[in-house]
Amino acid sequence: MKNRIAITAWVGVALLLAPALRPSAANAILIEVDPRTGALPAAVSANNLVVVGGLDSGGGFYWMPTQGVIFNGGEISNAVNGDGHTIVGIATDAGNIRQAGIWSGSTQWRLLGSFSPTAVPCETTLSAAYGVSRDGQVVVGVAKDGCALSHAFRWTPSNGIVDLGSSVQGKASLASDVSGDGNVVVGYQESATGVRQGVRWLNGRQELIPGIDGAVGQASATNVDGSIVVGRDCRPGLGNADQSAWVWTAQAGTKCLPAPRRITVPGPGVGPAVGVEATATSDDGQVIGGAQDVGNSADSNAIVWIGGRPAYLKDLLRANGVPNAFDTWVNTGEITGITPDGHILVGRGAAALGFRGYIVLLGGSLVIP
Repeated sequence: MKNRIAITAWVGVALLLAPALRPSAANAILIEVDPRTGALPAAVSANNLVVVGGLDSGGGFYWMPTQGVIFNGGEISNAVNGDGHTIVGIATDAGNIRQAGIWSGSTQWRLLGSFSPTAVPCETTLSAAYGVSRDGQVVVGVAKDGCALSHAFRWTPSNGIVDLGSSVQGKASLASDVSGDGNVVVGYQESATGVRQGVRWLNGRQELIPGIDGAVGQASATNVDGSIVVGRDCRPGLGNADQSAWVWTAQAGTKCLPAPRRITVPGPGVGPAVGVEATATSDDGQVIGGAQDVGNSADSNAIVWIGGRPAYLKDLLRANGVPNAFDTWVNTGEITGITPDGHILVGRGAAALGFRGYIVLLGGSLVIP
């Protein structure tokens, strides 16, 4: 039980001192979120002090070292800025319509609406926020006007929600994340056939991210200046034969990130679909987190790429001083956030008694299994 610890106040001290927690005997620490909280992390602030996400019972939360898990209303907290003071996600209005929102204290949210005051929701959703810049001044996500229009947006205090548009008539786009400096937005653009293709917006102009043999899948995250972008399905045209995520850099273009091992399914259209996604990256791209998702089954597990080399999170921890890592878990799910220095990872998976969150502290000179 030494390395499997419920979140308590003293764990906050561990996060504050993360750079120093690199003992030779254990080069990593696994912190399992107390299942009684129901907290499922979605992101971690750049200063290591705030973790945000959703509660399995509904609603958003934030966690700080000295306060534990705090319910902050809304539906879910999806992202947090650099100092932890700006939290964005989804909240509902008086008519129970889901909207992009910025947490404004206690359980109150500032709702951002959509592209115009007359925009109408698609069923019960008008908009959603998925990313925020490190200074908290740029928020990105998706907004709607009925079910026929669903576009990526970029919000600032001075301009409100700005439609980033769609480069394919009648098809959807979505913003998954924004660079730390707020200048580059990443996400997806639906093709004419409905395939989600990875894109980046620079100064409002959309660019398809080129792949190895065509477009890559959805872009999920980016770094401080947008020079590194990561996402899912490096060669989406191959289906289950691909099983790799991708990383794009301004210097080297796109590189596939394979899963540690391939999972065999019966054949095209038979059995569960296998997807591999990179969901978060350190600022230098040396630590990338994600998951290999096999139809949301027990084979769905978190992956870490260290310098491009893949390892399942459980195997990485066991090779670095946490021999009982995730012993009682069904799967390790996905890594959802990484600090800029790559030393703290947050994620969520399926434990024996239900879904559960975790925090991982990584030291230097890791052994890659």
